[in-house]
Amino acid sequence: MQEYTRSQLALRNGQDREEIWVAYQGIIYDVTKSRLWRNGTHYEHWAGQDLTDELPDAPHGENVFERWEVVGKLK
Repeated sequence: MQEYTRSQLALRNGQDREEIWVAYQGIIYDVTKSRLWRNGTHYEHWAGQDLTDELPDAPHGENVFERWEVVGKLK
């Protein structure tokens, strides 16, 4: 599986490149096709970063990531 640094993940924030990626527990997901992540934001969350610490405050569980394609691992 391809590995990406936090800096490489940060570029996939919906602003710098077309891809919109987020990480959770070391796995990077492509949420580009989600209407909820347009422009790289989802409520108070920003794409291009690791959301592991933020998930406990979300109104959904980690199973939400099952619907998105895995693009790699976070180094």
